[in-house]
Amino acid sequence: METFIKTLIYIHAFFGGIGLIAGFATIIVKKGSANHKLFGKVFSAGMLVSSLLSLIVAQMPHHKNLFLFLIGIFTIYMILAGNAALSFKSRSKESASVKDYAISYIMLLSGILMVVMAVINWSVNQQFSILYLIFGGLGILMSSRDISFYKNLKNVRNKWIHHHIGKMSGALIASVTAFIVAGLHYGNIIGWLAPTVLGSFYISYWIRKTKVKTKTSNY
Repeated sequence: METFIKTLIYIHAFFGGIGLIAGFATIIVKKGSANHKLFGKVFSAGMLVSSLLSLIVAQMPHHKNLFLFLIGIFTIYMILAGNAALSFKSRSKESASVKDYAISYIMLLSGILMVVMAVINWSVNQQFSILYLIFGGLGILMSSRDISFYKNLKNVRNKWIHHHIGKMSGALIASVTAFIVAGLHYGNIIGWLAPTVLGSFYISYWIRKTKVKTKTSNY
């Protein structure tokens, strides 16, 4: 069994590495270009496979880890929601699909579970409880914004690009965090949160930039 689990871990790491490299490539190349779209697809595929495998490994004997399981769900959510955001660029899509809502509501429930786990485990492990609160809070915030976006699509359609940037960048942040914590074995609170803090500046920069572009060219 342990050999099988290690094989899954190696495959998980391989696809995670591919996704990580492709993710950084999407930052370097011109946004919206053919290369950006290509690297984006490779990034999405690599991270989805890696995250799905992490869900399996996190439930295996001697490898059970609820937090990593929930982070896997968090990453899958951002990849799926980030790609789904592209579909709202076309005005032919008049409303969010059942799939769109399902992705966001699953994340909302997962975020609530993280917060509940933080409260339950606060007296046992405050460091991980803080992480549960932060990632759970982010999950609740992002999924709630999704649902609000879907319900007010007619008035806020042009914000699809902000949802795409936020989710895909968030998925890249998650992959960097996984590399630092699992690959470099730097699992303290700095290793968990530094990519999120730094990545937030990147996300804010591009969202502000697209807001200006939207106002000037009706993006």
